[in-house]
Amino acid sequence: MVNSQNTAFGNREFSPRSEFWAGMKAIVPLVVGAVPFGIIFGTLAASSGLSFAATLGMSAFVFAGSSQFIAVGLVTTQTAFPLIVLTTFVVNLRHLLYAVTLVPHVRHLSQIWKVPIGFWLTDEAFAVGIARYTQPDRSPYKHWYYLGAALFMYSNWLLCTLLGLTIGQMVPDIANWGLDFAMSVTFIGMVIPYITNSPMLATVLAAGAVSLLAYGLPHQFGLIVAALAGVIAGVICEQFKLRMKPDIKP
Repeated sequence: MVNSQNTAFGNREFSPRSEFWAGMKAIVPLVVGAVPFGIIFGTLAASSGLSFAATLGMSAFVFAGSSQFIAVGLVTTQTAFPLIVLTTFVVNLRHLLYAVTLVPHVRHLSQIWKVPIGFWLTDEAFAVGIARYTQPDRSPYKHWYYLGAALFMYSNWLLCTLLGLTIGQMVPDIANWGLDFAMSVTFIGMVIPYITNSPMLATVLAAGAVSLLAYGLPHQFGLIVAALAGVIAGVICEQFKLRMKPDIKP
């Protein structure tokens, strides 16, 4: 039976539990794509000289796959600690854009909710969460949907890191099998559904082109340059559309 606090939209009924499980189900394809990525990270981290506890601790407290891979590579080359911190900070600056996008949807929540939402903010959790927040129903439990998705991704990442540290060490040369390509496919799958209008298309094309041109910039700074180029291209295209059709409200 559905309790009195549930909210109906059409024939659907919403509750914290239903939203939580729906979020877990929605992120399953992205979790599958992250599995080889996590196993390879655990394998590489162990062979780079990081201890078992340090590797698990990095996945538990950093929880950012791309920056973790970069950090492991820098540790292997004995890069200075401040430079490792600076590089991973730049790589993760894209999360600032995610956070700004989520603010209108979570500003009413207490700090008890905002802190874990911020900590578990990954590319995958954002893609799934923002898709739910932008659906037209007025469910007050959409943060439970985000929580379900984010927790599933977090648990999967920890488990895959552990598998890489243990089973991954038994498989010869697993890091060179090309399994990390699954993550690239996953990111493409996250982006494609949002290309529904010309500003979004301009954003994706500009960001993709600039990311190739800026690939050689130090400390992965090309990521930020590409992101800014995408934002600027999208805004310019949106403004152009408004001028061509002034009756369209922004």
